[in-house]
Amino acid sequence: MTSVVEFFSVWRTVVVRDREIIDGIVQPAHRGPSQELSQALDEWPGSHYWAEEDASGRIVLVRPLTPPRKERWWLHVLLFSVSFVTVWMAGALLAGAPVGPIPLLSSLPFVARALVDWISHLNAAYGLDFAVGLMGILLAHELGHYFAARRYSIDASPPYFLPAPPWIVFVGTLGAFIRLRSPVVDRRQLLDVGAAGPWVGFMVAAVFLAVGLQRSEIVSEVGAQPILIDLGSIRLWLGDSLVTWGARSWILGDGTVQLHPLAQAGWFGILVTMLNLLPMGQLDGGHVLYAMFRQRQQLIGQLFLVGLLVMGRWFVWWWVWAGFVLILGGGRVRHPSVLDSYRPLPRSRRLLAWATVALLLGTFTPVPFVFEW
Repeated sequence: MTSVVEFFSVWRTVVVRDREIIDGIVQPAHRGPSQELSQALDEWPGSHYWAEEDASGRIVLVRPLTPPRKERWWLHVLLFSVSFVTVWMAGALLAGAPVGPIPLLSSLPFVARALVDWISHLNAAYGLDFAVGLMGILLAHELGHYFAARRYSIDASPPYFLPAPPWIVFVGTLGAFIRLRSPVVDRRQLLDVGAAGPWVGFMVAAVFLAVGLQRSEIVSEVGAQPILIDLGSIRLWLGDSLVTWGARSWILGDGTVQLHPLAQAGWFGILVTMLNLLPMGQLDGGHVLYAMFRQRQQLIGQLFLVGLLVMGRWFVWWWVWAGFVLILGGGRVRHPSVLDSYRPLPRSRRLLAWATVALLLGTFTPVPFVFEW
């Protein structure tokens, strides 16, 4: 195999953990690239990309130095399966289906009997629709991150799903995440990995929302918010973002909308997109803003944190989310640096970065939901 560095005028090699990173300037005769360089790049056992912001023929190569680690697929499949069941139960609750006893602080045999009772009462036409929709959105979001990371030879874990009791967390899950187990080289990588999840998840959520709205109906009730989920003795009123307002106005027109379960999944998927895009800490929005502005991300994150604390006066869950972000970031909203933070974001990525900021604005919901007893 021809060594790729033979085509470089100068280069720098850095080894970080289990990755080798080569940053080189290609000789003028081999820019374009030449047939010989193209063959060497095809044989390179990793990933590469041209630094488009530099007209001098700069290229970055990344390759793993150790064999791929063995993943605990059984754990990922188990967490996904349990989360699917708890989200299915949540869908049944949101549909007003009858359920059995709630297993809170009970012995294991009683918990098992109660879960069987729950499952036997699940309304497949509603609970299953909601579970397929929401779990599909979360899976799409995490796979967007995963495949973008793999594109750059970043060691990324498969998604971890977090099940939650539906009688405590009314959607039946705390979401999902992946772990990046090797360093991010530059701001281009950070932007691509950070933005891929929200965009892929949003597109899937928008499809479910549109399909579900076509099966939803306008009702005569008027409440605190324009979207209704009728739970019988409890009513859940959902707020609008620009995206959900535009979708329901276009498909159904004016009036209070009672959502079909697929539309419920789409609405919650768009909410998840918005929460992840807040530009704080290691949320996806933090990745995007750091890729755009480097250290100025910290100031923007602090301003958003203050905004959440102020909005918490009208919607107390903003305080909960602000606390979660602070715990996740060790008490800070600053995003950690990447290996080469001084390499500018390529011109080709700036449109993606600003489009992702627009996605946050379009999905932002000041008061996401209100319970009415």
